[in-house]
Amino acid sequence: MAAARPTPADPFPGVTALSREPGDQRAVPPELGTNSVAVLNGPTFLYSDSCGDVPPGTIGGLVHMDTRLLSGWVLTVNGAQLLPLRGETIDHYSAQFMLANPDVPGLPPDSLAARRIRYVGDGFHERVELLSFRTERVRLEVRLAVAADFADLFEVKSGVRNRSARITRSHAPHELRFDYSVDGFAASTQVRSDPPATRVEGDDLVWEIELDPREGWHVDLVVPLPTGHRVMIDPLGGDISQVIHRSTDNPLRRWVEDRAALHSDNPVVERATNRSRFDLAALRLDLEIRGQRVMLPGAGLPWFLTVFGRDTLITAYQTLVAGPALAKGALLALSGLQGRTCDDFTDEEPGKILHEFRSGELTRTGVKPYNPNYGTADATQLWLILLSEYWRWTGDDDLVRSLRDNALAALNWIDEFGDRDGDGYVEYATRSPEGLGNQCWRDSPDGVRFSDGRMPVLPIATSDLQGYTYDAKLRLAELADGPLADPALARRLRADAADLFERFNRDFWIEERGGFYATGLDGDKNRIDSKTSNMGHLLWSGIVPPDRAGAVVRQLVHPDMFSGWGIRTLSREERPYNALGYHLGTVWPHDSSIAVLGMARYGYRAEANQVSIALLEAAEQFDYRLPEALSGYVRERTLFAVPYPTACRPQAWAAGAPLALVRAMLGLNPVGGHLTIDPVIPPEIGRITAERVRAFGQLWEVEAVAGTGHVRRSAG
Repeated sequence: MAAARPTPADPFPGVTALSREPGDQRAVPPELGTNSVAVLNGPTFLYSDSCGDVPPGTIGGLVHMDTRLLSGWVLTVNGAQLLPLRGETIDHYSAQFMLANPDVPGLPPDSLAARRIRYVGDGFHERVELLSFRTERVRLEVRLAVAADFADLFEVKSGVRNRSARITRSHAPHELRFDYSVDGFAASTQVRSDPPATRVEGDDLVWEIELDPREGWHVDLVVPLPTGHRVMIDPLGGDISQVIHRSTDNPLRRWVEDRAALHSDNPVVERATNRSRFDLAALRLDLEIRGQRVMLPGAGLPWFLTVFGRDTLITAYQTLVAGPALAKGALLALSGLQGRTCDDFTDEEPGKILHEFRSGELTRTGVKPYNPNYGTADATQLWLILLSEYWRWTGDDDLVRSLRDNALAALNWIDEFGDRDGDGYVEYATRSPEGLGNQCWRDSPDGVRFSDGRMPVLPIATSDLQGYTYDAKLRLAELADGPLADPALARRLRADAADLFERFNRDFWIEERGGFYATGLDGDKNRIDSKTSNMGHLLWSGIVPPDRAGAVVRQLVHPDMFSGWGIRTLSREERPYNALGYHLGTVWPHDSSIAVLGMARYGYRAEANQVSIALLEAAEQFDYRLPEALSGYVRERTLFAVPYPTACRPQAWAAGAPLALVRAMLGLNPVGGHLTIDPVIPPEIGRITAERVRAFGQLWEVEAVAGTGHVRRSAG
């Protein structure tokens, strides 16, 4: 085992080092307002308020590859900010803001129409258009206040260092430029304008203009991105105003339309699944990690627009019903970055699948261990589960054989490194001074608690890890009997799984309070006795005996767990419960979708549909886009769904959730080279049809209505 890596020298002498991420660092109120607008393209996004402004000191700004290139972007006319009429995205990479002026000296209210159009492609582009409705000539001062703090995204979340002493500025009428560098990292921001500014005051571009009645004016602004950025959309040429007309034909739309398409008598189902396809396309990243090109969806905007192991793998599993391309890409990309050595600083171990990759300053200068980070105890099992599920949908023996060594390395990690104390369970405990304390999906610092609120001691063996391990070993045994042609390995894995099943159901089951599974075992082998949504993951993995499944399902749909919009991460019975706690009472759509698949697996279709309908009704309230997490408030009290304060939207596994829900309703499964269907469609949904479903190298058409359904090969 490698010794712990020494802490790198602080690149900011005299400034207190960043603290470990606090548990509430994502829970601050949305500083940009509930109507904030984001545009994104690959690893680049810009967050603004409903006017299109980025007030300095907020979480907004233009971020590229985890570095904030713009931290201030505020437009004023005659010294006043404009008032929002409506600001909306046109496509994921573009937005339009319609604005009017307030009452200011010499300019009565609503006498000036303003429009801002922006998009992110080969750079950040914005056009500001003004149109005067005054009956006489009017003189205007148009000012754009710009700021660039070059903060690492980790800092944007939890506290930004003052880099001003290291930032140099230069300007000309047509350009502002900010440059920043420390050892091992450099970044620059250029703001170009056409027409050039009348003058530059500090970091403000100022235009002095005069408009006759009904006369218009516009300025085009561009912030180029660093060279080497691969653009996910075609760069727009000519008039930037064409951006609002381009959503009908672009490469991402064509990519989306090549995936399976779903139709339903219920428009919510159709719109939510269609939104999912577009959001997953919007989140696609094209990155280079350790010399390997990776093209996968980022986990979520704004905090997690990067490659994650767990999130990517679960998203790929949820979306296999729409096509195998994402799953294949995830398997190949993550296997190429599989752990090879022991590194305490990054928690890397041989055979381990990565947790998270970052490319900002704190990572590049060695302050943060994310190049990449391996601080997860579940991604390795999930990789094996996805490998099996991909094979079941495709019959791609060649890919499975090509990944044999990776699969065996993953298995070895589970048995040798994952089981830290030899008790047969996978546990986690970071070795890094910058590592994550919790390395399961409930990975916030306080995400795993006893029912009385106590924090468990490390290492921790959470229940979901054991369920994933059980499922992974049975699935790998199936592959060993099939394309891997290793019957001895298959027999050993089935024996291991049977032993784990018996021990788990003895050690994790708590008979009191209606019977449920402990969240985990702590480092002293005490049961962490809180009721959590982890029980849904256990149903999904199949580690629950049939005679206990009913008790588990009843717990999940009990009012203490089921909010009316989905399944809470923590029961209201427990002392640490908080409707706004990141993993302490919120509802995560992906988490609930896993529980739905688990309920359907055990035949509890009515309960699965109850949760599915709730999630789809929640999606309808957010323009058919499920957020990363919902607050755990009781539906009957609030009447409408309330998002977690800083939930990512779009977010990959939230986008994948509607597809998983539809699969559960259809009872659609690949079996022996054919698709089988066993639909239980709620009356609210009616008929479901799907076209261009890809399985076993062919296209299929699926149609189902309550109680009946059929699958047929497509003539195409």
